[in-house]
Amino acid sequence: MTQRVSSDTTETVRATLAQAGATNRANIEIPADDEDSFPADELVRVVMDDTEYRARIERPLTGDGRLIRGVYDTPRLARNPGEGENRLSEWFADSNRSFGQSVLIDVVEEGFKYGIREPGSRAVYEATEAPTESLADIARQVDDE
Repeated sequence: MTQRVSSDTTETVRATLAQAGATNRANIEIPADDEDSFPADELVRVVMDDTEYRARIERPLTGDGRLIRGVYDTPRLARNPGEGENRLSEWFADSNRSFGQSVLIDVVEEGFKYGIREPGSRAVYEATEAPTESLADIARQVDDE
């Protein structure tokens, strides 16, 4: 039986929806105070509206904190963002959020799985444990092929 985790029981970080440069693309800025919960330059699982995707957690060009520039269907697309549809842009367009407003990030499994939701909403996630390091290495090799 699959265990489920409610957003009420996770650590939740309040981040900001920001506009990427002069474009209308959304990204998520994670404050410096919370950056330790988000591994820089790593691919992670991200759940939005009950669907699991992949995203790269990045360091901003200037300052502290973390950035999520896009959310994609597969690990390969998250590593090569120009090749796939950015699901974060779709989520943002369908949300009632605008640039500068808050978004909540639930830390389902630190360093491995996160949930993105609008303030005031609740979510339930499948509890997925991070694979052991050797299994993670094998998974990365398979994803790259």
